[in-house]
Amino acid sequence: MAKKADLLAEASKLGLEVSEKNTIAEIEAAIANAAEASAPTTEEAVVDAEAEVAVAEKEETFAKAGKRSAKAVAEAEAKVEKELRKEAGDTTPQDGSEEVVKKGPKPVTRPILERRGKNYRKVAEKVDTAKLYSLEDAIKLAAETNPSKFDASVELHVRLNVDPRQADQNIRATVSLPHGTGKTIRVAVFAPEADHKSAKDAGADVVGDETFLAQLDKEVLDFDILVATPQYMPKLGKYARLLGPRGLMPNPKSGTVATDVAKAVTEAKAGKVEYRVDKQAIVHLAVGKVSFGDAKLVENAKAFFESLQGQKPSSLKGGYVKTITVSTTMGPGVKVENFVS
Repeated sequence: MAKKADLLAEASKLGLEVSEKNTIAEIEAAIANAAEASAPTTEEAVVDAEAEVAVAEKEETFAKAGKRSAKAVAEAEAKVEKELRKEAGDTTPQDGSEEVVKKGPKPVTRPILERRGKNYRKVAEKVDTAKLYSLEDAIKLAAETNPSKFDASVELHVRLNVDPRQADQNIRATVSLPHGTGKTIRVAVFAPEADHKSAKDAGADVVGDETFLAQLDKEVLDFDILVATPQYMPKLGKYARLLGPRGLMPNPKSGTVATDVAKAVTEAKAGKVEYRVDKQAIVHLAVGKVSFGDAKLVENAKAFFESLQGQKPSSLKGGYVKTITVSTTMGPGVKVENFVS
């Protein structure tokens, strides 16, 4: 009876319809038939085995990390699948979210003039952008169209027909403006003690030797122009990265390396300024303040153009000056007719 009870329990697990009325032989036969029916065929067993082997081999080829890792391979396959769907025009996301709606074209960017302030737009209406003004008229108009409340600088922007990468066309010089720039220039002098008194009498704001180097060690730069004697220049070599990018490194071309430091200080205080061409082949220079008046500004501008004309490279072919523009610090540009050959 115990054997029959065990067979009945097994048949029940298999879902067979048998009872105690059936004999043990009948129950065993029913269980055997059910086992044969659920067993996979030889072909199915072979396919399953091959699939298991392929998965195992694939898992073995993956690296633990990097491009051959399982994660990286899965991401690469997903990217390829996404590109194929994109080419086919299918924009439906695979994560079940809603379809992505493509936005329309971006709005057209407003002109620069429309993005300016109200005061700027008002004064800019006085400038005819298609007209070339004379130097006198351009400076007068630039002063009239100054939108700022402070005493703005009047600037000249001259685009040259030079290649700044060529040594002989890298324009750099100084000019003494007859009426100065209107700015308070702080001059520092790095020279032997014997030159300190004459430098102070000439108006130098900072004078020193070893004490001056101590200030540079602390990166204290309370000056606009640095004048040094030739014998003291090697001592400034270690501060080139500090002074160079700020345009404070003394240079013989700019007159800031001089044996007569008193004369160099006097010229710097009187309005001697340095100008140089930038990477875009443009020279920018402030020639005074709006409060100077038109006459003084014109004289300063003419002094600058005379100096600029003297720096024309001998190897230059074609015209020297391309365009000239006058503007105040925050005002609109006024185009000037080219009078420099």
